[in-house]
Amino acid sequence: MKFLDLTKVYIRSGAGGGGCVSFRREKYIEYGGPDGGDGGGGGSVWAEAVDGLNTLIDFRYQQHFFAKNGQPGMGKQRTGKDGDDIVLRVPVGTEILDEDQETVIADMTELGQRVQLARGGNGGWGNLHFKSATNQAPRRSNPGQDGVERTLWLRLKLIADVGLLGLPNAGKSTFLAATSNARPKVADYPFTTLHPNLGVVGVDNAEFVIADIPGLIEGAHEGRGLGHRFLGHVERCSVLMHLVDGTSETMVEDYHTIIGELEAYGGELADRPRITVLNKIDALDEEELASACAELKKASGGAVMQMSAVARTNTVEVLRALRSQIDDDRIKQKSSEEDVPWRP
Repeated sequence: MKFLDLTKVYIRSGAGGGGCVSFRREKYIEYGGPDGGDGGGGGSVWAEAVDGLNTLIDFRYQQHFFAKNGQPGMGKQRTGKDGDDIVLRVPVGTEILDEDQETVIADMTELGQRVQLARGGNGGWGNLHFKSATNQAPRRSNPGQDGVERTLWLRLKLIADVGLLGLPNAGKSTFLAATSNARPKVADYPFTTLHPNLGVVGVDNAEFVIADIPGLIEGAHEGRGLGHRFLGHVERCSVLMHLVDGTSETMVEDYHTIIGELEAYGGELADRPRITVLNKIDALDEEELASACAELKKASGGAVMQMSAVARTNTVEVLRALRSQIDDDRIKQKSSEEDVPWRP
C-alpha cells in the first residue's frame, strides 16, 4: 500500500429542498385551504476516525465529496425527503485543516470521533406555514437553504508511542526490523526510508508502537531532505529515541544537527522526553567505544545507552528504557486530566 499523509479534498453539503405551494382540492370540500409541505433538509458532510487505516491513500482516487440535496415539499402536506449525509473515513491521528493549511478545524485523535465539516441546508417552508386568520390562502413558500462548499486539507500524524530520530543510515529501520514484525527496507545508502513505518514491539509482556521516519539532515526544518514533511508524525509520541551512528567521524556534529532541527521545527517536539542511543557498537573496539560514548555523553549532557541493532545487542535494555518513559508520560497525562475541574 502506498503511503500518503497529506491530501486536499473538496466537500459540499446538500442544499435544502424548496417549500411547496399547493391547495387542497377535493370534492364536496368547499374551503380546502393551503396544504403545501416543507422541503427536506440537505445532507451534511462528516469526518469519522475509523480503525484499520494508517494512510490517506483512499483520498488520492476520490477528492470530491458532495452530500445529497433535500427533496422539495409536495401537496397534501407532504414533506420532502432529507438528503443523505456523506462520511469521510479517516485514520486516527488525522488533522483537518482549512484551505490555508494552518487553521486546524478538527484533530481526530480518538477512535470513533465524528466531526461535522459542512452542515446541510434547511428545507424551505411550504405555504401551509404562512396560513393565518388574515391570510387564509397564502401563495408563497421559502426556497431551500444552499449547501456549504469548502476546500480542506487532511494531514495524517501517526499515533505512536516512540519516535525514531537520526541522520540517514543511523540504523533506525534496522532497529525497527530487529525488534518488531515490521519489515522496512534496509540498505546502505542515504534515504532508504522514504515514508514512515510503524512497528509494534513487545517487552516484559507489554506492547507499544514505534514510528520510523525518514532521516533528518541539516536544514530539514526549512524543507530540505525528506524529514521536515514527516516530523509531524512524531509530535504525538510519548518519547523520542535519538539514534547516533557510532562509526561516524562527525558523531558529535551529527548529534547537534538533529537537536538543532528539533528546536528549529518548533512546537513541543524539542521538549519531548528523549533517549540517546549510540548505535553500531559492534563495529567498534573497546577503546573506540569508550571514547565515542564519552564524547556523546559530554555533548548530550545526559546518559547514553549503547546498542547494536543489527547484532541485537542491548536492544531489550533499550526497549525497557523506552517503556519506562512511556509509562511516566501516561501517568502525567492521567494526572493532568484529573486536575481539570469538572464543569456542568
